[in-house]
Amino acid sequence: MKTIVLSAVSILLVGIFFCPMAMAAPSMPADVQMVQPDPSLPKELSAFFGKWEGRGSIDYFLIVEKIGEEKASLYFWDYGFETLTPNWGRYEAQVIKERGKYKLWFTGRYGPSELTFKGEVLNWSRSGSIPESVRLKRVP
Repeated sequence: MKTIVLSAVSILLVGIFFCPMAMAAPSMPADVQMVQPDPSLPKELSAFFGKWEGRGSIDYFLIVEKIGEEKASLYFWDYGFETLTPNWGRYEAQVIKERGKYKLWFTGRYGPSELTFKGEVLNWSRSGSIPESVRLKRVP
């Protein structure tokens, strides 16, 4: 009987510590106001609008709630190894066009951050005190 209990506990602990956990979306910030992009914006720019999630060393969620030709309003949420307190941060990003491609640039909790597209995936990278790059996928 002890062997069965010990095996069951061991399997449970291995599952908890070594298997990736499914991300659960955090509650939306109370003051989010999703504003549809102006139809006159280039589709490559309006594509940033919406909700995104990804996993790197920790879990990330991004909401681009409003975007225009020069700036974007966004919320960024992270939780995991590097941060013990999950929270949303509100940021204003600059819209930049380089070599014919758009990107959003902002300074987040860990330093300078950049959002760029590669196909249907939004790449987020930061270059501050803790560099990282994460692929974010659109969520409903």
